[in-house]
Amino acid sequence: MSPSVEGLRGAVYDIVSQIPYGRVLTYGGIALLVGYPNHSRLVGRIMREAPDSELPCHRVVSSTGRLAPHFPAQADLLAKEGVRLSASGRVPLMKYLWRLDFPQA
Repeated sequence: MSPSVEGLRGAVYDIVSQIPYGRVLTYGGIALLVGYPNHSRLVGRIMREAPDSELPCHRVVSSTGRLAPHFPAQADLLAKEGVRLSASGRVPLMKYLWRLDFPQA
């Protein structure tokens, strides 16, 4: 079954709004939490279209800790929260990933 973007948007934004200060979550982690574990790219698209609001979009990174390519302020926003990037410019997920119990797929 292919998910509807509109049906997932609210669920994705709800998860993103809960990511704690100084922590990050991956697109794939969000997809898993909303019940569509194979749709991390769709989560990325939803995040790219997120309204300019209080949503902490800067706390969402790729599965390798890479920052969003079209979000130049992301590194600065994370740094203000104490998230230090590696020499390669990635978030060290072992240190900063928001760890929670994911549902079993």
